[in-house]
Amino acid sequence: MHKTVRFMQSILKDFPRHHLIMATAVGCCLLALALYPVSNAEANRQVAEPIAIPAATQPPATPAEEVEPALKWTEQRVSSGDSLSTLFTRAELTAADVYEVSSSPDGKLLRNLYPGELFRFGLDRSGQLQELHHVQSKLVSRVFTLDGESYSSEQLVLKPDTLLNYREGVIKDSLYMSGLEANLPDKLIMELANIFAWDIDFVFDIRGGDSFSLLFEEHFLEGEKLSVGNIIAATFTNRGKTFQAVRYTNGQGATNYYTPEGLSMRKAFLRTPLDIFRISSGFNLKRKHPIHKKVKAHRGVDYAAPRGTPVYSAGDGKVIAAGYSKANGNFVFVQHGQTYITKYLHLNNKKVRKGQSVRQRQLIGTVGSTGYATGPHLHYEFLVNGVHRNPRTVKLPQANPIPKAELVAFQTATQPMLTQLAEYGGASTFATSGSAADMNAGAASAN
Repeated sequence: MHKTVRFMQSILKDFPRHHLIMATAVGCCLLALALYPVSNAEANRQVAEPIAIPAATQPPATPAEEVEPALKWTEQRVSSGDSLSTLFTRAELTAADVYEVSSSPDGKLLRNLYPGELFRFGLDRSGQLQELHHVQSKLVSRVFTLDGESYSSEQLVLKPDTLLNYREGVIKDSLYMSGLEANLPDKLIMELANIFAWDIDFVFDIRGGDSFSLLFEEHFLEGEKLSVGNIIAATFTNRGKTFQAVRYTNGQGATNYYTPEGLSMRKAFLRTPLDIFRISSGFNLKRKHPIHKKVKAHRGVDYAAPRGTPVYSAGDGKVIAAGYSKANGNFVFVQHGQTYITKYLHLNNKKVRKGQSVRQRQLIGTVGSTGYATGPHLHYEFLVNGVHRNPRTVKLPQANPIPKAELVAFQTATQPMLTQLAEYGGASTFATSGSAADMNAGAASAN
């Protein structure tokens, strides 16, 4: 080490003085350059640090969810006796607002309001009505929008999802009670009875142990059940005989129920011309008259029912008489083609006039006790070629079947429904455990 130092001193001693000064200066510069990046980075870090601003001087943050909406909405539910003016008043709008909306091209559609409907008012910051939503149901609404100086409107119709469900039951005392036990709503119980009413007398023919099954529609919107729809296919076993029916819409758009072979379930005549009744006197050619106390042929059937019960035309036809007589009270006679005539006596009032054409199940009067009558009832007669026949047992003519040209289309459309109904029934028959209610619940979840 000492030798190295002495060697360097001997070399430096031989250098001129001014060379040594220059070398020292260059060395200092190199040292400065080596140290510069560190110092400069430190300076940059110091400059990059933000200057703290007192909290009081910083503007408050505005989260996106706190931004004021474009319209302010308020709702009003229609109650009994409400008018458009009362709804607008409750929404703190003026008579001028009512006039502007009601005088729009579709404003007349707001004249008829029904309890339960909903009105939604969309106001801007100045309180001007920009949108009005008239919600008539969960599926139908009309939107009025301010377009310049007037309101335009658009109807919105939502289409629900339709699913099929299955129910079955066994008659214990009545179709209605057994239907309720099978969790069927009243609408479907009545529809089931109407489908088979031409073949089965649901007052006198029903027996304990009779059974039914049906495939029907249910309507849903966004997972919420709205209502039940139509029966798609059904079976009814009465006294060991099974009847089947399936719903079909033909090429002309008419919808009816048919047998699997394409025969109409609907007959040309109703078996009974009213829904609620009990037979107080049957067809009897040797009956003793309750008022005159003499044997006098009773050429019809008396259906006792509450006063005012609707009476329907048993079939399509033309009213050939409608009036009043001392014996018959208020009466209506209907001719059906050249062969059949039906008569309706002791009506409380008449709903048709002579010469009027009527359709099957059209309201023609109500039950009463006018004329020779001991209480409110309908006396009903059925004539074939002028001869009285027992309305309860006479063979009723069939309605038109599916045309041969449409039979293939009918079978293609209906066979899957009948197959599905049979599969549900088979699964229920061969189930080894679980109640009918469990079976119904399983069918609902599967759909």
